[in-house]
Amino acid sequence: MIIILEENVTEKQIQRITEKLVDKGFDIHRSTGASHTVLGVVGNTQSVDTRDFEVLEGVHEVLRVSEPYKLASRTFQSENSIVKVGKVKFGGKKIGLIAGPCSIESREQIKKIARLVKKTGTKILRGGAYKPRTSPYSFQGLGEKGLKYLQEAGKINNMAVVSEVMDRMDIIPALKYTDMIQVGARNMQNFALLKELGKIDKPILLKRGMSATLKELLMAAEYIMAGGNHNIILCERGIRTFENYTRNTLDISAIPILKKLTHLPVIADPSHGTGIRDKVVPMARAAIAAGADGLIIEVHYDPDNALSDGAQTLYVAQYQELVKEIKIIATAVGRTI
Repeated sequence: MIIILEENVTEKQIQRITEKLVDKGFDIHRSTGASHTVLGVVGNTQSVDTRDFEVLEGVHEVLRVSEPYKLASRTFQSENSIVKVGKVKFGGKKIGLIAGPCSIESREQIKKIARLVKKTGTKILRGGAYKPRTSPYSFQGLGEKGLKYLQEAGKINNMAVVSEVMDRMDIIPALKYTDMIQVGARNMQNFALLKELGKIDKPILLKRGMSATLKELLMAAEYIMAGGNHNIILCERGIRTFENYTRNTLDISAIPILKKLTHLPVIADPSHGTGIRDKVVPMARAAIAAGADGLIIEVHYDPDNALSDGAQTLYVAQYQELVKEIKIIATAVGRTI
């Protein structure tokens, strides 16, 4: 249920409305738009008579939200949310770029890649310190030491940094060293992890699970938002289908659908979405044309010898050319980089 307040509502009136809702056991989430302030009411509202709140001073309208994802829906907030990561704002006219290696392999490696991708104008550096791998014998990441290297590379090059967490215990070091925390596809429905991320104020990059519907992705975001953290960027990273030519099938259609259903920013990951280097560039171009608010791309100066996901990682020169191309596409769809 959402309560749309009058344009001239006072803070005293908002406080009275909020107190009445809290007394009934509801959680309240406030959103302020261009013309109206909206109160999102979370809890079992089925037995509530909306007229009890419609008559209160300062209330314009009371609506029941049909979608199970209340806070993430356009009904709760019609305007796009802007999520700031470092100097980059996702959700507005500008498109945000995130680039870097799949895994942080050494201090020298991450510093070199950061320096190279920065030259393209990219302002956010990615790098995995905790790696969820299919095989237990594959490289599992450097852990907290890797996060330290990532933060150092980011500071030297004036870039924000993002890295993935796999467990609730990973949140503590991630809070210390990163500007945004990534939830990978395998953990999209790790509800214990999502609840903990709802208690912090750091931006969250939430990737779609490989077999997840868009509704399930939005419900995962709802877990985080229900805890109080509304700084979420959704990521389409490909789903598992019957097609096995590519690693996954990048669902380009998910981008405009999500943009219609939710106010949260939506970016695309064509690296995991295809798993094949020469398919990453065309899918990145398509994602921007489809309305994505940004891209997250795996880049390495020597991808053929990378410790993880080398087959889907772009050479630096390929990434440089891609940035030039998507600037043209962005202009064509009324966006900038």
